[in-house]
Amino acid sequence: MNFLIWQKNKPLKVVVWAAIAFFAACLLLTLHRYYSFYADYDQGIFNQVFWNGTHGRMFESSLSSALSTNVVHNDQLPEVFYYRLGQHFTPALMLWLPIYALFPSPVTLTVLQVTLVTAAGLVLYALARHYLEPQLSAAIAISFYGANAVIGPTLGNFHDICQIPLYVFSLLLAMEKRKWSIFGILAVLILAVREDSGIILFGVGFYMILSRRYPRTGLVVCALSFGYIVVLTNLIMPLFSADISQRFMIERFGQYAEGDEASTLQILWGMVSNPFRLLGELFTPFGGTLKYLLGQWLPLAFVPAVAPASWAIAGFPLLKLFLGKGVSVLAINIRYAMTVVPGLFYGAILWWAERGSGGALERGSGGAGERGRWGDENLPSNPQPPLSSAPQLPGPSAPSLKSSPSLRFQRFWAFCICLSLFFTFTSNPNRTFSFILPDALDPLVYVSLTRQWQHVSQMRSLLNRIPSDASVAATNYIVPHLSSRREILRFPMLELRNDARELVKMEYLIADLWQLQQYQVAFKRERGQLRAIAPLIEQLSSSGEYGIIGFQDGVILMQKGAVSEPNFVTQWKAFHQQIEPILK
Repeated sequence: MNFLIWQKNKPLKVVVWAAIAFFAACLLLTLHRYYSFYADYDQGIFNQVFWNGTHGRMFESSLSSALSTNVVHNDQLPEVFYYRLGQHFTPALMLWLPIYALFPSPVTLTVLQVTLVTAAGLVLYALARHYLEPQLSAAIAISFYGANAVIGPTLGNFHDICQIPLYVFSLLLAMEKRKWSIFGILAVLILAVREDSGIILFGVGFYMILSRRYPRTGLVVCALSFGYIVVLTNLIMPLFSADISQRFMIERFGQYAEGDEASTLQILWGMVSNPFRLLGELFTPFGGTLKYLLGQWLPLAFVPAVAPASWAIAGFPLLKLFLGKGVSVLAINIRYAMTVVPGLFYGAILWWAERGSGGALERGSGGAGERGRWGDENLPSNPQPPLSSAPQLPGPSAPSLKSSPSLRFQRFWAFCICLSLFFTFTSNPNRTFSFILPDALDPLVYVSLTRQWQHVSQMRSLLNRIPSDASVAATNYIVPHLSSRREILRFPMLELRNDARELVKMEYLIADLWQLQQYQVAFKRERGQLRAIAPLIEQLSSSGEYGIIGFQDGVILMQKGAVSEPNFVTQWKAFHQQIEPILK
């Protein structure tokens, strides 16, 4: 019987097919990105964290250690026993450790990320159905699957924020259903995602207060979120390392601090005590900020721009991005953009519900106008919330037909979703579509699909020669494929401290110089890496410290203490001569 009902529910069927299409397309593209060696360092970090976790070394990572303030600023050596919790506090990741233990591979994380984001869209549909008719709810869910801020981060390396949409949509649904025990569990999960995810939860509490729906609960949520961030970043994370104050706060919000170190409280005081600088950071660069907002609003046909609840909830994650510095804060294709998404979509749901509510309290049926067990005691008898008339809205058993958009607007909305998909594709998020689109036009940088896989086949034979338990230094795009081990660094780093606290050099070195050669024409990063790596390889080879034991298609494999094989040395010399003009 349930199956027959599902078949008759055409909007739900459309959403399920949209979810299947999203899952299949994203999984295919991300797997191709990984196997064609376009996944990079962050994928390796998370995989090593999970791999160490399955071996009882929770949150330890030599790759993360290489990014720590001790290494970056104090010239110390990376450590295999470094706890990543000093950089990012992410205990929620361990929920997925049993799955990784069954399938220990970087690919597992890729599948997990796509699955979590796909599931978030289905929960969003259920959340929309609490207020809206099936067709409009389906349109909102499809907008989620067509959003640049959803697709772009999903197509990138695995990241902890991929959990946020699922947890926040589930939290909001639990709030609407007054399942407060589930609400509490999800609030804790959101806080456990990252040290800064409390900002997202604070936005939810802020909405609960200003809408006058659950003011007491909202106060608790805001206090919990703010207190958690302050205690975690000022007392707990510094126990693991000084990264939060000496690196991350300074790199992102150093303009509000004095000196080379600042806590979150000092940064907040710097913002409050210098309002003119705060306003300047908030609105500059104006063009980039406006472009970012338009990209976030586009898949919902710009409705969040006029939805008060969207500003209430998403405003705080947006504030964190706009007040920071660096190119990543306004990049819609990376993970930070995903923190804004839940608030925008929930606000759009309430905006459409208001359009059909007519402001009539008596039309509510199973919605927010009913009395709950926690927080409802403060609701006035005739509530008039300032941000949303959500307490007056019809529940899922009585959706409002007046909320249906006109045919003209439906066409505009469909155009916006298509435009969002087009912009996502043409922006080539995380180089996912590099087998179709050029990475640069002037000068032209394009590596065809066949050439990519020819290079992969050549590189695979060299990777297979590295023992699974050997220490290794590898270039950026090779790191994820070798990260299931205790000792690994990104070349040109070669030394670390092992579990015995001894200084050791990596046993193997593998570098993809061909990839750097292709991209250095248009990209300074690759050109700089090539200029740093090639002379070091020549030095290590000439000194006899590392022997060249493999060279294929611009990929070199070296082993510590080995004798170089003459034919590979000849190939290396020829390649080195070929890139000599670049090195100069």
